[in-house]
Amino acid sequence: MTEGGEAILMEDVHKRYGEKRALAGLDLAVRRGTVHGLLGPNGAGKTTAVRVLATLLRYDGGLVRVAGHDVREEAARVRRRIGLLGQHAALDEALSGRQNLEMFGRLFHLGARGARARADELLERFGLAGTGRTPAARYSGGMRRRLDLAASLLTEPEVLFLDEPTTGLDPRGRGEVWESVRSLVDGGTTVLLTTQYLEEADRLADRISVVDGGRVVAEGTPGELKTRAGRDRIDVVVRDADRLDEAVRVLPFAPGETAVDRDRRLVSAPVRDRMAALAETVRALEAAGIEAEDVALRRPTLDEAFLRLTGADARRGEEAAA
Repeated sequence: MTEGGEAILMEDVHKRYGEKRALAGLDLAVRRGTVHGLLGPNGAGKTTAVRVLATLLRYDGGLVRVAGHDVREEAARVRRRIGLLGQHAALDEALSGRQNLEMFGRLFHLGARGARARADELLERFGLAGTGRTPAARYSGGMRRRLDLAASLLTEPEVLFLDEPTTGLDPRGRGEVWESVRSLVDGGTTVLLTTQYLEEADRLADRISVVDGGRVVAEGTPGELKTRAGRDRIDVVVRDADRLDEAVRVLPFAPGETAVDRDRRLVSAPVRDRMAALAETVRALEAAGIEAEDVALRRPTLDEAFLRLTGADARRGEEAAA
């Protein structure tokens, strides 16, 4: 393992496809035994970074180390220590779950007996023991991804790369995969997760790196990134739409920071002291005799942080003005 406890280390990594810069000085450090999320808009460089780390793509410059080994100089050693789950299942649907795992085990040189034993262990671990003889074509989406995840763990990798592992799954299927990923990390596996589901990163990741334009533009825990999106807000929904303007006048919100949605009868504003602002809001409404349908404190969401950090809000505003 690398010094400082990093299972993954990228320093000033560059990669070009012709004139296009896919990675433009990417820096990334992932501590062992954690889930690290890699977020970014389409084309930001997420998949390129994973392909570089997994030794599938040569990079132009910089330092890349995985599980303590240089990706360029020790590619074979890196490959023995990693697992990769791509965006699309790599299963033979005509084969059963057990046969798929045994086939991959033989490809990984585990031998017939070793492949059978490992298949049994993984089917049990991922709650698929009762379906081992069922053709993969009859698996649900969540079951297929769990089987695919099991196949990526045949060699007991130290580091696992998950590239948008739940794309196309329904909420139940995503939940099944999330539970499996968490159990892996509890067992000591390091996971690098790329995803377009911000809820997934919020639920799974210990830390998140936001990538845009081939470089990391922000990093922190999900909570830290949400804080960077702005202050907490109070949302007030008045019962009588005719009293909306009056509510705006009497509520203890700064006029320049207050947002009004007339269709939803909503007044919203950022606040610094959550509980004090909530108490003042309720008192002001009661004093004015304005009935509220709902009064809620709301923290910034990861979606809002993502839009702000990647500049998507600004780009959207430019498009609307064009």
